[in-house]
Amino acid sequence: MDTPARANYDPRTHHMLTFHDAAQKFRDGADTPRAYLERCIETIEAHEPVVKAFVVLNKDGARAAADASSTRWKAGKPLSPIDGMPVAIKDLLETKDMPTDFGCAAYNNNQTRRDNAAVWALREAGAVVFGKTVTAELGGSHPGPTTNPFDAARTPGGSSSGSAAAVAARMVPAALGTQVGGSVIRPAAYCGNIALKPTQGGINRGERQTTSQSTTGVHAGSIEDMWQVAIEIVRRAGGDPGKPGLFGPTVTPEPVKPQRLIVLESEGWPALDGASKAAFEALMENLARAGVTLLRRKDHAWVEAFEHSIADSNFVCNSITAWENRWYQAALMEHHPNGVSERLKSTVRRAMAMNPEDYRALLQKRAAAQLCHQALAPLADAVVMLSSPGVAPLWPGDKPGQPLAPRPTGDSVFNTPSSMLQAPAVTLPLMSIGGMPLGAQLMGQQHEDARMTGLARWMLRHITPVVN
Repeated sequence: MDTPARANYDPRTHHMLTFHDAAQKFRDGADTPRAYLERCIETIEAHEPVVKAFVVLNKDGARAAADASSTRWKAGKPLSPIDGMPVAIKDLLETKDMPTDFGCAAYNNNQTRRDNAAVWALREAGAVVFGKTVTAELGGSHPGPTTNPFDAARTPGGSSSGSAAAVAARMVPAALGTQVGGSVIRPAAYCGNIALKPTQGGINRGERQTTSQSTTGVHAGSIEDMWQVAIEIVRRAGGDPGKPGLFGPTVTPEPVKPQRLIVLESEGWPALDGASKAAFEALMENLARAGVTLLRRKDHAWVEAFEHSIADSNFVCNSITAWENRWYQAALMEHHPNGVSERLKSTVRRAMAMNPEDYRALLQKRAAAQLCHQALAPLADAVVMLSSPGVAPLWPGDKPGQPLAPRPTGDSVFNTPSSMLQAPAVTLPLMSIGGMPLGAQLMGQQHEDARMTGLARWMLRHITPVVN
């Protein structure tokens, strides 16, 4: 892919970088993990000046790991199907050989010298842990320097901005991200990636246990690589403490045609632009023509009740997370007042105005919404909805002397339902508007990650993308 300031995206013809189909070439000597890595490095060197996806690269360590993988493949003894896969790591997750700065000046050159659980598992599986990708500050809304690979004037989304952009720019076949509100699904949608935001606790977060909604997810150029990275991590590191972890086969689930899908509007629908509505409705028509029955809020009282239960998911999710982060972020502000952004300070001030009763009321709302979602299980195979409120918005940066933009990395309004419900979601690059990606997502019941992956795989094979 060329990376000028503006490149047209067409989901029908755009080809992402993949790894799962390279194994046979590794076995017969036609290719090696080291050669694969060098091609990734060439792509990064060509496009990183514009995309700015990475905070730091460990090329020497990556080359040594790729050489070791090449030796294992030559001997017919790979550690896993992802042995040799270059994987980028969001800079919220600790790495023993690279600093973890959290996108925050207060943590500049923060050397923990230990691996996050998922990073450790990737190394155990033979993956090449290649570099740290840009995150919004502390995983919040204050953006880093990364640009959208299809239009440098637009945001790649947040907070997993660098991970999404690195995959979209064909720098790596897969990258780890994290989501509390919308930080995996939305940037993947803005950048034309496939991504999994798993059931809460499905992938071991390691040291990142602070908030009740934080999840580690996977960005990838293919559904096969997405699943394989996720399952190889869980086979070694499991899920969060007290959680059973991701369930599913050791290979990508087979494609499964959905019989019925619930079309969810959510609170973002009334403000959605006409072009995005038209593209989504055209995609729904393609599903209907393929024989999938679609249920909407007017078709069943339970669907209407569910829509009402998540009508303020953005507020609920953001407020829960702000309360759960407030004590450590307030301490950070106290000790490093010049090392955090004004956006973060504003969020902490709002959280400090809350009290335990406010938090309990939010938890009750979340629990009630989860019960409404569980009631839908007999009605349909999954929920289908937009992954973002339109394509990636333009982001010129904050203007001195003017109020800070409220959502510089985009609006998470179509992502907070899955976070509030602690449910799995898979986003698919099935639409484009004006040459920019727009995603649709499938959301299932808790622990139906493998089922959502199978449904998503069927959609990728059988549903014609929409180009407007």
